[in-house]
Amino acid sequence: MSAGLPPRALRRLVIDPLWVPVAAALAAVLVVAAVLATIAAPITPRRRVLRIAALGLVYLWLDVKLVLVSLALWLRHPVRHDEQWLDRHAALLGSALTTLLAASGRLLGYRVEVDRLPVGDDRPLVVLARHAGPGDSFSLVQLLTTRLVRRPVVVLKAALQWDPGVDIVLNRLRGCFLPSGTGAGDDRVEMIADAAGRLIPGDALLLFPEGGNWTPRRHRRAVIRLMRAGLRRQAAQARDHPRVLPPRPAGTIATLQSCPQADVLVVVHTGLDTLVNPAQMWAAIPLRDRPMRVSGWLCPAASVPRDAEKTQRWLEVQWARVDEWVAAERS
Repeated sequence: MSAGLPPRALRRLVIDPLWVPVAAALAAVLVVAAVLATIAAPITPRRRVLRIAALGLVYLWLDVKLVLVSLALWLRHPVRHDEQWLDRHAALLGSALTTLLAASGRLLGYRVEVDRLPVGDDRPLVVLARHAGPGDSFSLVQLLTTRLVRRPVVVLKAALQWDPGVDIVLNRLRGCFLPSGTGAGDDRVEMIADAAGRLIPGDALLLFPEGGNWTPRRHRRAVIRLMRAGLRRQAAQARDHPRVLPPRPAGTIATLQSCPQADVLVVVHTGLDTLVNPAQMWAAIPLRDRPMRVSGWLCPAASVPRDAEKTQRWLEVQWARVDEWVAAERS
């Protein structure tokens, strides 16, 4: 559990009910900010504050909707949590994310363009995705629920459970919330393995092997970390692929060994990944001619090694291909 995060029972009985009036209060603040930004529009032609305040209102509304609809679903079926229950929550999440991304497009110019994303059959799917740029997690989960028509099982940080809508819906979809801090490495791997071992047809487990958003600084630090650990081969490979972080293999190995019947979809994207800090993101608003371009390739289960050492080498090959794709798209 993330430090300071209350137990689930306390979140459901106290924090979630309080979230509705708290969200209403935050919405009132955003309305005031939007009104003031509208007044100042003649001297702020890019209207960044107005755009962000409006998107914040949409986000709050959708988050409260997730909480209330989830409550209604639980009241209707408090015990029976079958595949139909999972499908309803996947559809609920997909609808909310579709609305959020549509609002982001109108307000911020945020666009997602899919080049190629194989659907595959109904067997469990492991999605290994590049992690870079603002909004990529939301966009990828939305694509899983809509374009691929999958139930997303997302591996993400436990601290994100402070968001009531994310907390309720992704937990019901059997998401894997990883604790942060030192000493949690083995626990994290076991949690990922457990989530992968419970995958059923129609599920897609979304994992970010890099562990965090790519930035040039994080890439430099990763190379130094590998050198200090004596992993010279991995460090040299990381230097040769500067547009990705070197993948951390433990979670991927645990996933593939726990669900050997799963196909693997490697997802790559670029377009917004060079916005690596808040100042750059602020300056880029509204986004013009900067779509998030997404592509991917499907690796059938039979072609993916499950032995730890072979899986690590396979993952390194895939991530070299990711780096090459990003380089080609940027050129």
